[in-house]
Amino acid sequence: MNRTTLSLIAGTAALAAVTGFATLNEPKGAGADDPAKAAAVLPVERTSLLCPAPSTSDIAQTSYTSFTPVTKGTGSDGTAELAAATEESADPADDTSDKDKKTDGTGKTGETDKPDKADKTNKDDKSGKGDKGGKKAEKSVVTPKEPGTPATGDTDGGDSPALVGTAEGKFAPGWTVQETTEVAAGSGRGLLGVTCTPADTEFWFPGASTAADRTDYVHLTNPDDSAAVADIELYGKDGALQTTVGEGITVPPHSSEPILLSTLTDAKEDDLTVHVNVRGGRVGAAVQALDDKLGGDWLAAATDPAADLVVPGIPKDATAVRLVVYAPGDADADLKIQLASPSGLITPAGHETVHVKGGMTTAVDLGDVTRGEAGSIVLTPTDRPVPVVAAVRVLRGKGGDQESAFIPASAPVGTRASAVDNTAKGATLSLTAPKGTAKVKVTASAGSEGGTAASKTYTIKSGTTQDVELPVPTGLKGTFALTVEPLTDTPVYAARTLAATEEGVPGFTIQTLPDDRGTVEVPQADENMAVLQK
Repeated sequence: MNRTTLSLIAGTAALAAVTGFATLNEPKGAGADDPAKAAAVLPVERTSLLCPAPSTSDIAQTSYTSFTPVTKGTGSDGTAELAAATEESADPADDTSDKDKKTDGTGKTGETDKPDKADKTNKDDKSGKGDKGGKKAEKSVVTPKEPGTPATGDTDGGDSPALVGTAEGKFAPGWTVQETTEVAAGSGRGLLGVTCTPADTEFWFPGASTAADRTDYVHLTNPDDSAAVADIELYGKDGALQTTVGEGITVPPHSSEPILLSTLTDAKEDDLTVHVNVRGGRVGAAVQALDDKLGGDWLAAATDPAADLVVPGIPKDATAVRLVVYAPGDADADLKIQLASPSGLITPAGHETVHVKGGMTTAVDLGDVTRGEAGSIVLTPTDRPVPVVAAVRVLRGKGGDQESAFIPASAPVGTRASAVDNTAKGATLSLTAPKGTAKVKVTASAGSEGGTAASKTYTIKSGTTQDVELPVPTGLKGTFALTVEPLTDTPVYAARTLAATEEGVPGFTIQTLPDDRGTVEVPQADENMAVLQK
């Protein structure tokens, strides 16, 4: 018997031994028909947010508020910083290894960045350490001390940059940052607010405009070490508009680019849908809509196209509501328009339905549809479901004292969501349960300068919208955060209104409260030696 034959026999015997061991020691419950174990729900370990440059007005006053709700399961360590998105002129000779400069988006349990969109922000560069030929980053605008208590920071004037924020450890789950700007005079005067958002690769903004009295900018902020490339598409009442430089817009690393919509097209459209499609890298995006007569605000991205949409939190004293809807693709959409009022779902007289042609933007003036009561717009298909995106522009006040704000269609609260920079008299929380009765817990955090947290539980009846009486921290000093947690499985939508009067003008801004993505499901896995038998 030759050596090759002996080796084959020995190898076969070894494999049989391993197979026998696997058979005798197969883990309990490892059979093919056994159900998989439920995924563990764990707090995220890292969150990244982007805030656009607030204003070009010399008289702008901007405040930033950072807040992380207390989350079970986090450790005792963590940091959070919000610093300028300063462009870095990196030395190509230093760019020899991506591994040295990029943070693996899958490297930490439950990271909020999507696994295939790695967060490339160099943490050391952001803190001014290890800077290789680039500009030293500014210090953090806001530095929170503990979860459960808001931290604030202020800037003045029109030179404030876009900000890039990163929270890790105990500060990461549900980290929320609000940018609020007061402009007393000029185009877009009033109160402008936006919730800082994660970077992504696609955004929809129904409600923008290139009309003569509007000055709208798309702000694109790139947090990464490599350039991002984005296309901006504009859709009006007759379909896609021809744009001159809307394709292949490059956003350099660690920088922000405001793009004036009127420079992309010669068309003057009252109602536009802006589509930002990022084909290289990722960015944060928001539209700043400034009106010469009606004030201004930020238009946040609408939720992804869907056949059913909810636009929550229309103020009860709204004097005019304009609904803007766009249907991506070629299919037309026919939608039922309803208002979720405190007493239930009602149909606005004369605006029962809206027909939206495929690839075109349609606007509907609903007037003072709320008529002194809290309300939310509910859109549902009348026939076959066709995905659409939507937003509303809201006016308050009359004559020369009018001010405007925008509310995009929103995703439901989900597990939890927070809204920050609230005051005892200047904040309104609106809750909507369009598909069933829901119970909701609302917690008011400790104040940024003192106070003790408080909470209340509310029941929101099916098909209604309620402006709830807010819990207020005991001994409140400064501003506080509101955290909304549904206690039932019924979808709940929420929006928060901030109001402030500047020189007699009723300034206000509205932010929706989608899920804060503070937790993530992590599947459990066990060894299964039975695969060796197959």
